[in-house]
Amino acid sequence: MPAILFLALMIVMLLPQGALAAELSPDAVENAQSFEQGEANTIDPAMIRLQVLLDRSRFSPGVIDGLAGENVSKAISAYEQANGLEADGKPDEKLLAQLAGEGGEPVLTRYTIKEEDVSGPFLDSVPEKLEDMAKLDALSYTSPRELLAEKFHMDEDLLEALNPGADFSKAGTEITVARVSSREEKETVTRIDVDKSLGGLFAYDDQDELVAFYPATIGSSDMPSPTGTHEVRTIAPEPTYYYDPKKLNFSGVKADGLLEIAAGPNNPVGTVWIDLTEPTYGIHGTPEPSLIAKTQSHGCVRLTNWDAEELSKMVKKGTSVAFKD
Repeated sequence: MPAILFLALMIVMLLPQGALAAELSPDAVENAQSFEQGEANTIDPAMIRLQVLLDRSRFSPGVIDGLAGENVSKAISAYEQANGLEADGKPDEKLLAQLAGEGGEPVLTRYTIKEEDVSGPFLDSVPEKLEDMAKLDALSYTSPRELLAEKFHMDEDLLEALNPGADFSKAGTEITVARVSSREEKETVTRIDVDKSLGGLFAYDDQDELVAFYPATIGSSDMPSPTGTHEVRTIAPEPTYYYDPKKLNFSGVKADGLLEIAAGPNNPVGTVWIDLTEPTYGIHGTPEPSLIAKTQSHGCVRLTNWDAEELSKMVKKGTSVAFKD
């Protein structure tokens, strides 16, 4: 193989998946009006724009990755439902224009990496077993790149694609990120519906208006989520996770006594725990945001860390939580 062809092939292999399928300059994203009709794993500038706008409107697509998928469709349907539109869940130019008209701010921004973003401490890797997690002082991020991606609600591959060659471990580096700053005024959520079959959480205000939606991982066949209606009992930011073998029996966990797992974004319940009146169940964050609504949970309602944090600021003790099949 000629050397130049080999070099070109290596460059393609090293770039994030889907990064070559579309022009990912900030201008291309800001000015995107129509959606690409490419492969399923193609990063689409218009999809990036749509996902950021949905995120800012509190109709979360989960991780902002620039890819079409079920979580985006669910967020679109919920937004359409809340705004009196036909809830078909399809991304189109009309929806994009309506969302863009609500705020007017750019969907991307430049960010200078701060010393606090790179100072750590960071884990080499997150242990797979709870028994090994319990040996750690904190369940921290594994890298500045992971921290920055989560800070801006982004997939790490998209962060890389928007910033080719950037050194995420160096303070002072300027990078392009999603502009996801939330509104200062928070809604008060008085009622939550957890839709098991859809894989989503719907939040309503005191006028029974739908004000937020979050894609969610909800239970499993082995450990189903609760049924009926319950209430928020308390809210715990930066929770310590406790595994009690007398109350829980997770597959593969070998513990003779109580396991105490330190707080951190890679804690099994993420950065916040919204405790429910049904014992051992709650709404919480996750160490793996890209897997929301794509895997199973141990019966709880699992959101991305940023979605769980936002919801925790809108609910209070006594907020109703109904589980619906």
